[in-house]
Amino acid sequence: MLLTFSVTALIMIMIPGPDAALIMRSSLAHGRTAGLLTMTGGLLGLGVHAVAAAIGLSALLAASPTAFSVLRWLGVAYLFWLGIQGLRARAVAAPIAEPASGTGLRHVRNGFLSNLLNPKVLLFFVTFLPQFMEGAAPMLLSAIFAALYALWFSFYNVVVDKVGALLRRPKVRARVERVTGALLVGFALRLAVQ
Repeated sequence: MLLTFSVTALIMIMIPGPDAALIMRSSLAHGRTAGLLTMTGGLLGLGVHAVAAAIGLSALLAASPTAFSVLRWLGVAYLFWLGIQGLRARAVAAPIAEPASGTGLRHVRNGFLSNLLNPKVLLFFVTFLPQFMEGAAPMLLSAIFAALYALWFSFYNVVVDKVGALLRRPKVRARVERVTGALLVGFALRLAVQ
């Protein structure tokens, strides 16, 4: 049962979504540490979802059309805002620097809010996770999911960073910012119509 859960969860994590776009954007624009900080924020968001699911809050939120709609629209607005920031990117010849403490917190915050306000993550913890709870504690499954998330996005971040030398040229970097911005706006629009 745990193997089936792990394989299915890993496949779900690997499907490109807002977290992947945001981690790529952070890593390309600000370096590997920024990508890892964004991923850490996503892990913190997963932690909130896991605790909420364990105490039954996620099920209540998903059962309330109004509460779920509010969460969905907050997620839409946040992804749209992040996307617009990316679309406004210009070619700047600034060198890539590791984030200072203030900007590091910004990367963590972006990853956290992107994950926390994603109703698909909420639905994962309310609908998918319970199918595997027979014989396994919800927090164990949540920990497995978080570990897989950390492993995948750490690998993803390293790959993006290695390819990043080419992609960090000012004009290419601005295009990548705009493409990931467009992806985030697309994710927001898709979330809005679902």
